[in-house]
Amino acid sequence: MADPSPHRHHAIDYVELTVTDLEAAERFYAEAFGWRFTRYGPGYSGIRDPRDDAAEVGGLRLGDDVRPGGPLVLLFSADLDASVAAVRRAGGRVVEEPYAFPGGRRFHFADPAGNELGVYSEGEG
Repeated sequence: MADPSPHRHHAIDYVELTVTDLEAAERFYAEAFGWRFTRYGPGYSGIRDPRDDAAEVGGLRLGDDVRPGGPLVLLFSADLDASVAAVRRAGGRVVEEPYAFPGGRRFHFADPAGNELGVYSEGEG
């Protein structure tokens, strides 16, 4: 039997910080808080969970500027397509349709107040 997923459906699961200098951000968070990272390429570093070095709790995403509103909160979904439909039914606006990334798929939505969040799922992209 497969290990149960450590992720909970529709729970806050991951926080993504946009940074304009990935190396400087890694140095800062490592020195200030002891964070460790997994580098996925020139534009992204995963923030390792201090309780489980193989897991991640967030990421640093290279961007041209830091977006208003601060970090991007990501929810986990066991069924991404059903979550897209639920967001639309509830009156949310999908601002970035589902797309593949290494390890899964994700989409972004705005709630009725305009807050942007992301939802991701694991598996084939």
